[in-house]
This record gives sequence, structure tokens and C-alpha cells, in this order.
Amino acid sequence: MNGNEEYTQEYFKDFGVWGPVAIIAFIILQMFLIFFPSWLPVIIAVRAYGFWWGVLIALIGVVIASTIGFYIGKSFKGIFLTRIFGEKKMEKMDFWISNYAFGSVVLFRISPFLSNDAISFIAGMLHMKFKKFMLATLTGMVPLSIAIGIFSEDISKLKNGLYWIGGVGLIAYVIYIYIDYSKRRKKNFKS
Repeated sequence: MNGNEEYTQEYFKDFGVWGPVAIIAFIILQMFLIFFPSWLPVIIAVRAYGFWWGVLIALIGVVIASTIGFYIGKSFKGIFLTRIFGEKKMEKMDFWISNYAFGSVVLFRISPFLSNDAISFIAGMLHMKFKKFMLATLTGMVPLSIAIGIFSEDISKLKNGLYWIGGVGLIAYVIYIYIDYSKRRKKNFKS
């Protein structure tokens, strides 16, 4: 354990029960601070409260922030996107949401370099079902949070770890879309 970790732990212990609440509030606030990396609060939580408690606190914050973002997006009811993109592109987006929304949300959640927060707003705007959205959010965020928790123990390994996580997630998603698209083409060709 290095001095910075001890300092972080002591700093948050001074907050008592409000320490985890402050981290969760920060995760929610971070949703609106696009320039601020979404994985940083996970590192802070893990360094302050240890691996398992830190990951749990971060996941609670992500679930709350994602829910807020989803319902803010849903309040636009697609009108905003239709005005920006037009009817034809919205039809393509509807196709994408019906067929690839789950995987898209997982990719955005597991990749530390894609906008974790924007996907909440977009999923809400495009009327993705909330349960499906939340399952996809957790499917991506649980492994990302665990990996960040592991890599944050040695900050020098964190950057490479984040690249590997994002790269593997992106490759898996591209393979998934390619296989699914190929199946759809074969099915349509036979019809």
C-alpha cells in the first residue's frame, strides 16, 4: 500500500457514512461533466474503500446516474433526435436499437474511452426498454469496474489495462455485429 492510497483512505474515512454518498453524488454529477473521465470515480472508490466496497459503491453510483440519464433522454421522446436526423435516419436508428441496442450499451459501458454517459441519454431517447438497458449497463460496468479496481492497485498498469479492456470489448462487438449481419443476409437471401 503506498502513501497516496493511505491518504485517500484516511481522507474518506473523515467523511464517515457520507464518504460513499459523496462518491455516488460525484458519479451522478460526472454524468454532466463530459470532459471528466467516467472511470476516475471508480478508482477513487476502490482506493478509498478497498476493492469490493469500492466496486460496489461505484456500481451503485453508475446505476443511479444511468437511470437519471435514461429518463432525461426518455423525456425527449425521440422528438429531439427526429428534428436533428430526420425520419429516414431515425428508421435506421430504430432498426439498430431493436437489433443491436444491448450490445451497443455493453460496448459503451465496458469501453473506458467511449462516452459512458451519452449512451444513457441516447438509450432513453430511442425508447430502449429500461430493464434491457440496465442489464446491458451492468453487463458492461461490472467487468469494467472489477478490471479498473484490479488495475488501480498499480496505477502504472492502469493505462494499458484500460486500452486492453476497451480494445477487447470493441473487437468482440464488431465480431458480434458481423456474425449477426451475416445471418440476417443469409436469411433474407433464402426468403
